[in-house]
Amino acid sequence: MRKVIFLLCLCHAASAVTHSMKYFYTASTGVPNFPKYVTVGLVDEFEISHYDSNTMRAEPKQDWMNKVTEDDPQYWERETGSFMATQQAFKVNLDIAKQRFNQTGDVHIVQRMYGCEWDDVTEEVKGYFQDGYDGEDFISLDLETETWVAPKPQAVITKHNWDKEKAGIAQQKHYLTQICPEWVKKYLNYGRSVLLRTELPSVSLLQKTPSSPVSCHATGFYPDRATLFWRKDGEDLHEDVDLGEILPNHDGTFQMSADLKLSSVPPKDWKRYDCVFQLSGVKHDLITRLDKVRTNREKPTGIIAAVVVLALVLIAVIGVVIYKKMNAKRPPSPVNNAEVLEELNPGS
Repeated sequence: MRKVIFLLCLCHAASAVTHSMKYFYTASTGVPNFPKYVTVGLVDEFEISHYDSNTMRAEPKQDWMNKVTEDDPQYWERETGSFMATQQAFKVNLDIAKQRFNQTGDVHIVQRMYGCEWDDVTEEVKGYFQDGYDGEDFISLDLETETWVAPKPQAVITKHNWDKEKAGIAQQKHYLTQICPEWVKKYLNYGRSVLLRTELPSVSLLQKTPSSPVSCHATGFYPDRATLFWRKDGEDLHEDVDLGEILPNHDGTFQMSADLKLSSVPPKDWKRYDCVFQLSGVKHDLITRLDKVRTNREKPTGIIAAVVVLALVLIAVIGVVIYKKMNAKRPPSPVNNAEVLEELNPGS
């Protein structure tokens, strides 16, 4: 029964195709050599647009994003105007947050993330909208109950004010569940040569020392909907297997590893084992038999090191920036800028 459930999970993982769009707004103070305001847009984790308080201009980050002006020539000018207005609103929000937490000076950050995920097989849509302050959750929208969740006492006043705005909640829910996925589809069409492509990985069997686990390492695949596992005599292995997470490469592809402990297996039996890689949308599996293993004193850190560097850059640019105005031609922000000021600073 456990094997049947596992196989069902594998099939589900291979068939589910989820695409996403996310926007990150950040206002900060006291961060040296970093813009005081940044907006970053992502589709399937690819940065599609960027605006900051230094350049004061919204710009495409992918070549295929220039196609948007074919349908809407004023797209980038309108994005720029909207983000300039939001920049001013977030500057005020940052001051208000510091007052709420009774803080002065030092490094402080107000963050917002919103967007949606769309499954192009089941048509299921998941939306999210959340604000944060200094790296911790401040307030978020529960689409099921259509209410705001305030994990911090300082956010309770905002929750009460926003909960009263039933029309505003309905507008945001409509954006996150209806408008947002439509823009996901539009962007996927613009960037289909990149976002909808399929790339198979190179697979290597690596071992640090003769007594170390054998690592099956797959790198260079796209998209990130993939499965990697070990088999013995054609049967899936669950014990003595350590599955790693899917990690990004610097070129937009992905990598993952699955380690197999073989301390009690004689070398003559190694040929009974193989590593299997499955990629969503690809019918045939990549099978690598455990026969000859490259043994090194050092782990293959080149790619992993690049990932660490990339992760640090993302933390600096988006992680620090973790946490559009409604109109029919562009993916609008679900919150009007004027309302942001009023909601965080009632009575002002």
